[in-house]
Amino acid sequence: MRIEIDRERCIGAGQCALTAPEVFTQDDDGFSELLPGREDGSGSALVREAARACPVAAISIRPRPR
Repeated sequence: MRIEIDRERCIGAGQCALTAPEVFTQDDDGFSELLPGREDGSGSALVREAARACPVAAISIRPRPR
């Protein structure tokens, strides 16, 4: 899987970082970002839950291109 964050849509609610702290964090301005090396999400079910928990649907999960 490939995780993408729409930084224009993100409001910094922090639900992603609370749900999957091994993948998401917040930058200095409070907006969501991926931890280095976690772009693939490691297949974690918590990543899918974090995407669902985002109140503005700023997180999308896509299949990794072949």
